[in-house]
Amino acid sequence: MGGIAAMAMLVLAVPALRDAFEAAIQGDTDEMRRELDSLGAVGPLVILALALIHSVVFYPAEIVDAAAGFVYGFFPALVLVMTGWLLSGLLCFAIGRSIARPFLDRWFGVERFERMEEMIERGGATLLLAVRLVPIIPFSLVCYAAGAAKVPIWRFVWTTAVGYLPITALSVYFGTQLEGIELTDPVVLGSAVGLLALLIGGHWAMRRLAPNSRTEG
Repeated sequence: MGGIAAMAMLVLAVPALRDAFEAAIQGDTDEMRRELDSLGAVGPLVILALALIHSVVFYPAEIVDAAAGFVYGFFPALVLVMTGWLLSGLLCFAIGRSIARPFLDRWFGVERFERMEEMIERGGATLLLAVRLVPIIPFSLVCYAAGAAKVPIWRFVWTTAVGYLPITALSVYFGTQLEGIELTDPVVLGSAVGLLALLIGGHWAMRRLAPNSRTEG
């Protein structure tokens, strides 16, 4: 709770971070892009701070990815945001492993959190990869559940990096093309097909593994 309060105070105390955070909450990619562009060398630090704030305040992560892609270009932005999401994931993992369980149950709902925790505990690396490929499952929820389920930290880190990279790369790429994106662009079409394949593959893996988590034990 002290860490959450410290993050809230940081957002309120730093105008640039507050403005970027408000844009992220509102889903305003254009405003966030303008804020980052005006910050110069401080912009990357704001990106990392926004990723850490995401551990306690959920907003569409794709907003940050796209804005970073537009301002910094594909590869620098991809490295930057992946670093931020890994740090955010580790923070959630640590909270899930250490914080009082009743708090997490109230935050996410007992049934929802227990189901996710049980799936991750029994599904192994395959399920951790699968849940990263399905955007509708909140990033932070998976990290909290992995911490609560006592997943080995190295397994958590590499599955997060590998599983979250494809969707993050797509979001960053679309950000680099915000001003002139065309639906006929082969890269855009290929990305859409790739995203659909990831969604189907991740959903299939979760359906295959979820029954095991309910019947084992």
